[in-house]
Amino acid sequence: MRKTADQLRRLTSAILQAGGSAAAEADLVADHLVLANLAGHDSHGVGMVPSYVRQLQAGLVVPNTRAKVVKDDGAVLMFDGGRGYGRCVAGEAMDAGIARCRQTGVVALTLANASHIGRVGMYGELASAAGLVSLHFVNVTDHRALVAPFRGTDARFVTNPVCIAIPGTDRQPPLLLDMATSAIAMGKVRVAKNEKHEVPEGVLIDQEGKPTRDPNVMYGDRIGALTTFGGHKGYALAVVTELLAGALSGGPTIQPGNPRKGGTINNMFAVLLDPARLAGTDWLRREVDGFVDYLKGSPPADPKAPVLVPGEPERLARAERSRTGIAVDEVTWLEILQAADAVKVSRDKVAALIA
Repeated sequence: MRKTADQLRRLTSAILQAGGSAAAEADLVADHLVLANLAGHDSHGVGMVPSYVRQLQAGLVVPNTRAKVVKDDGAVLMFDGGRGYGRCVAGEAMDAGIARCRQTGVVALTLANASHIGRVGMYGELASAAGLVSLHFVNVTDHRALVAPFRGTDARFVTNPVCIAIPGTDRQPPLLLDMATSAIAMGKVRVAKNEKHEVPEGVLIDQEGKPTRDPNVMYGDRIGALTTFGGHKGYALAVVTELLAGALSGGPTIQPGNPRKGGTINNMFAVLLDPARLAGTDWLRREVDGFVDYLKGSPPADPKAPVLVPGEPERLARAERSRTGIAVDEVTWLEILQAADAVKVSRDKVAALIA
């Protein structure tokens, strides 16, 4: 089925409000999830609502929680999310970091103990919209591991995303690298399971450590594992991301000395830079325009698939899905309806919200 972005926003916000969120918080989180769908990242979209409701009812997410300042030391800012909704507490931390960066030129920022912050690219987009360069390293804790180390046969960490954002120019939109260090995000495995299709070759191993394309190996009491992208290179990046995000923020890494309550906790280490304090914005724009033009001048191997730059696939998906709607598979839709039931949003109200 296909739904409009507004239909999904209304429904998601109603579910979150029924779970205890104030309207402003529910609207912000709902918009964040729907924007992920629009960008083509269904793994981080409204399909997360059932997980959010489960964690909410287990007391693993605390609605209406604000980011707490742990340290304010000039160009260094530390925050604790207190298990609040990630989009809210991470957004507050980023707003403070952006404001401070205008004064100091550079900011090192950490956020600990935030419930699932969602698509990390959003926070890069906040920085680039303010004219800043940003780097983000995020780990995932509080639940079982999902990704195997290079040469390993079982899971020892999670998808540990990395994001780098660069402001755009008059001709070129901002560039945005936003990727999991696993070969694919766990949410894409969920989408494959719900849509009943296999995952690509080389991204999963089963419970015995053998390659498989069956997404169901990631569900059940004994699970397989995702692999890292690029073999040892993605693994190495995942390792340093885990430590930068966890060890610097005061939030936990996933090592077994730290508790796992069954939630989804993100810790983030971010660096914000004002390019005006370095070579200058005019030079940055000149080089962005020249380099992107040079890249796109490469003759495509397939004339129907031209050369793209980071952030462009999301812009193309956003334009297409804004026009045609967002596809939601039957299993995911049923799970969303069950989440609505769990917080007492009636089927009649659901029907009215998506009318």
